[in-house]
Amino acid sequence: MAEEKVKMRKQLGLLEGIAIILGIIFGSGIFISPREVIEKTGSVWGALTVWGVCGILATLGALSYAELGTTLAQSGGDYHYINEAYGALPAFLYLWDAIVVFVPSTNAIMALTFANNVLSPIFPSCPIEPLSKKLIAAATICLLTFINAYDVKITTRVQNVFMFTKIAALAVIIIGGIVWMARGGVEHFEDGWAGTSTSVGDWSVAFYSGIFSYSGWSYLNFMTEELRDPFKNLPRAIYISLPLVTGIYLLANVAYMAVLGPVGVKATEAIAVDFAVVALGFMRWLMPTLVAVATVGGLSVHIMASSRMCFAGARNGHMPELLAHINFKCMTPLPSLLFLMLISLVMLIPDNLTTLITYCTVVESFFTTLSCSAVLWLRYKKPHLPRPIKVQVWIPSLFVLVSTILLVVPIMSEPVAVVAGALMTLLGVPVYFAFIWTRPQIIQNLSIKFTHTCQKLFLSAVEDKED
Repeated sequence: MAEEKVKMRKQLGLLEGIAIILGIIFGSGIFISPREVIEKTGSVWGALTVWGVCGILATLGALSYAELGTTLAQSGGDYHYINEAYGALPAFLYLWDAIVVFVPSTNAIMALTFANNVLSPIFPSCPIEPLSKKLIAAATICLLTFINAYDVKITTRVQNVFMFTKIAALAVIIIGGIVWMARGGVEHFEDGWAGTSTSVGDWSVAFYSGIFSYSGWSYLNFMTEELRDPFKNLPRAIYISLPLVTGIYLLANVAYMAVLGPVGVKATEAIAVDFAVVALGFMRWLMPTLVAVATVGGLSVHIMASSRMCFAGARNGHMPELLAHINFKCMTPLPSLLFLMLISLVMLIPDNLTTLITYCTVVESFFTTLSCSAVLWLRYKKPHLPRPIKVQVWIPSLFVLVSTILLVVPIMSEPVAVVAGALMTLLGVPVYFAFIWTRPQIIQNLSIKFTHTCQKLFLSAVEDKED
């Protein structure tokens, strides 16, 4: 029997692709952002408008990424596209922001949300010790990292179950809202524009909250090399997932507004649980369980997809060489998974992660805009590249235009977030020139010794090149 090459296996089909997109998008955002959106827009119809427009914007971005993912068919997502279009330094800065803040902070937030929804029904009448939440969150991150490292196929099978569970949770909310409105509970929609905010800054923050809930639509592009027939399955997964997400989000928010009203949505700390208390009666215990399942499913697929970004960066020399290695028994990027796990555990230490995420939201949106602009730049720079999928030019153009406007407005309304995010990104510049551009000999020697030691520990090796 021929020896198997050390490389990523193509073991993800269309259903797994859809599950990955839905698994990340249906995370904790839909259970957190409605409050922020209604607070900033000020009205029911204003909030629903934001949810609809964010869905359209996410679809335009995802269509642009479908062209990028089939034209540059390598794992790595945004990192790979920025590197190909604009060069090494912008690509490294994206990787720097993502690995230092975006990915581990999101992992920590999801794990803590899961822990809170597990403990709250058990101890409904007493405060929960923060250390208990953090310990459960840490154990969850470690367990999901182990499962991802052991077998991608197991992860994707479990993810399929999580996907349908999440849809079921949102279906319960939607059906509950429909029944409520059928019984006459439509008073909150009769003057739905009342109280609408006239502040451009408030509306921009509302859009960022909505965009946060849709984030994850690009993550399947991180795993292109593991997708069977990516030229067909990548765009199909996008075409199915994004309209489905937009419809479900709109209907879920209609249900929230019908049952709780704008005042109730603004006052809630756990919107799905409060919805269940009012609308589901004796079944209210079900909602914390479903939210916990939805969150842990999103965390699992986020760990899987983000490790491929780290892997791709190391393969291009922008991260330590070890992170580009694959465990030759499981054929998974074990070093990258463990590296991100350790940073995620560190992110559990501070008590307020939400502030950190807010500071970086603008920067993350900037890099997403930069990635989509790569569609236009590569059409000019490399017109002869084979493009199995070629979207109409207005799609990435409109996405880049709207996203740029949303980037400019917060400079006036949220200057602290913009400045903090910019400084965090700029800190990566001296790191790049000190360790990537110049590569001091002492760093290279230490890296070689460390890599050889970890190779034996992790049973890992660099991937085999194609013949």
